Amino acid sequence: MKKPDKISRLLKLKQVTFHTNDLAIIWGISNKNTLYTTIKRYVKNGVMIRLYKGFYSTLPPGELDPVVLGINSLHAYAYLSTETILAQQGVIAQSVNYITLVSGISARFHVGNNAYISRQLKAEYLYNNTGITTVNEINTASLERATADILYFNPTYYFDAHNVIDWAKVKNIQKEIGY
Repeated sequence: MKKPDKISRLLKLKQVTFHTNDLAIIWGISNKNTLYTTIKRYVKNGVMIRLYKGFYSTLPPGELDPVVLGINSLHAYAYLSTETILAQQGVIAQSVNYITLVSGISARFHVGNNAYISRQLKAEYLYNNTGITTVNEINTASLERATADILYFNPTYYFDAHNVIDWAKVKNIQKEIGY
């Protein structure tokens, strides 16, 4: 029986973005030179796209969900929260030109045409899923969780539509999470 080639193994996966270490595991390559040569060849032939050093995709960045792309870029647990959720819910009027994530990593970065801010939250708070639901495979904060998160990072944050927020739920979330 013929062993499947590296590309067919990659294309069979539901995942479309990969870090270098992911590719090493998927392809079973332990030699770094072999791994980098293989990646370089596939990028050159247009089979994979280099999003940035060490991060690749089988699809162009414009075809990827920007939130998923940002979360996968972090290569860590993260969820959509703070200004992105507040803007989507009409709580803040100003335009948000970046996607805001909460994770264990503090970072500002760009992938393709997308800008991201990841705010670092202590693990004891980060992994508490109170007020977080999974929508289209993306962990997403509720309006009240996003409000609690933004108040954790900036206790004097200004909300344009203050009355849209259920402040009792925010207080309950803050109490349950512990911040």
